[in-house]
Amino acid sequence: MDEVLTTPKTLIEAVAFFQNPDNCISFLVAKRWPNGVVICPTCGSDKVGYIASRRMFQCKTRHPKAQFSIKLGTIFEDSPLGLDKWLPAMWMIASNRNGISSWELRRAIGVTQKTAWFMLHRIRLAMQDDLSGGNLGGEVEVDETFIGGKARNMHKERKVRYQKEGRNTGGKSIVMGMLERGGKVRATVIPDRSKVVMQEAIRGNIEPGTQIHSDEWADVYRIGRIHSQRRESPCTVRRRQRSHERHGELLESAQAHHRRYLRER
Repeated sequence: MDEVLTTPKTLIEAVAFFQNPDNCISFLVAKRWPNGVVICPTCGSDKVGYIASRRMFQCKTRHPKAQFSIKLGTIFEDSPLGLDKWLPAMWMIASNRNGISSWELRRAIGVTQKTAWFMLHRIRLAMQDDLSGGNLGGEVEVDETFIGGKARNMHKERKVRYQKEGRNTGGKSIVMGMLERGGKVRATVIPDRSKVVMQEAIRGNIEPGTQIHSDEWADVYRIGRIHSQRRESPCTVRRRQRSHERHGELLESAQAHHRRYLRER
C-alpha cells in the first residue's frame, strides 16, 4: 500500500479525505507502522499481504485469525462505526484547542449523542501517555489547583458544610499539574497537598536532575536526591519571582484553560 504523505489541515479537508476507505487505511498504516512494514498482531510476522477487495490483511503464516483488519488492536476494534466517523472525530479533538463536547461531535459527524460520548471517551483514553510517554525533563513547572463547583452555585446546606474546610475548597478535587517547557503537560488527581503525596507524584513523572519551577510552595516540591542509591543530581526548585520572570505562568495558563473547558461542557 502507498504511504499517505499529506495530512488534512482543515475540517473540510479531513471530512473529504476520510470519506474514502482506502485513504483511512493508508493513513492508519502510516501511523501504526511508520517503516511501512505491516506486522501481524497475532504472530508478529512481517509476511503480510493485502486483500484489496475486502480491505483486509492476510498473514502468510498459517494460524487462526490470519486475516485481520486495520482496526484490530486499536480503540476501533469492537466498534461498528466506520473509520470515516472515527478519524474525523479524532481530527476534531486533536485540532480544537478548547476541546469539543459530545453534542458538538454529534452534530459534526452525524451520530447520536450517546455514540459521540462513547467516542470521546475512547479517543481521550488513547491520547493518554502515562504508560508510553516517558517522564518529563529539562525545565518543568509544577503547581496544584482545586477543580470543582463554585460555592455560590451550591445549596445553602451543602455550602455551609463545604466551607468549613476553609478557602471554599470543600468538595473539590486537588489536581497537580506538571508542564515541561516546550513539551507536554500532565495532570493527576491527588488525595491531599501533603509533602509525601506531592513528592511521590514528582518521582513518578519527572526525570532526576530536572529543574523544577514552582510558587511559594517550593519547599514542598524539593525532593533532594530522587534516588540516593544512584547518586543522581538533585532537582533544583526555584521560587517564583514577583518581577518580570514568572516561573509558573505557563502551567497556570494551562490550568485556567482546563477550568474554562469544564465550565463550557
